[in-house]
Amino acid sequence: MAAPASVEAYLAACPADSRAALEDLRAMIKAAAPEASETIRYQMPAFRAHGRMLVWMGAFRDHCSLFPGSGALIEAHRDELAGYRIAKGTIQFRPDKPLPAAVVEAIVKARLAENAARSRR
Repeated sequence: MAAPASVEAYLAACPADSRAALEDLRAMIKAAAPEASETIRYQMPAFRAHGRMLVWMGAFRDHCSLFPGSGALIEAHRDELAGYRIAKGTIQFRPDKPLPAAVVEAIVKARLAENAARSRR
C-alpha cells in the first residue's frame, strides 16, 4: 500500500467511524498546540512543532491510536487512561470511546515541554 500523500488522504481512506474519531482527535491536538503543523510520518498523520515531532495518530482494524512519542508521558497519565489499552508507545481507543479532551491536551502540552527542554540542551 502506498503511503498517503496528506493527512486528508489518510483520513479519506479510513472507515467513517475511525475517520470521525481521528478528526476529533486532530481538533484536540490542534487546540492544544495551534503552532503545530501536520505531516505524514510512518505512513500516518503526525504533528510537528518547533522543528520536532510532537505526536502521531492512526486508525487500525479494531481501534485508533495516539502515539505521544514518549513512554514517560503515557506512564504519567496512566490513571487518567484507565479503561484504555496502553503500551510503551501507544494509547489505543475505540472510535465509540474517544480519549478525553483534557487528557489529550495534557499529553500534547507535556510533549511540547519535553521537546522545548531537548531544544535548550
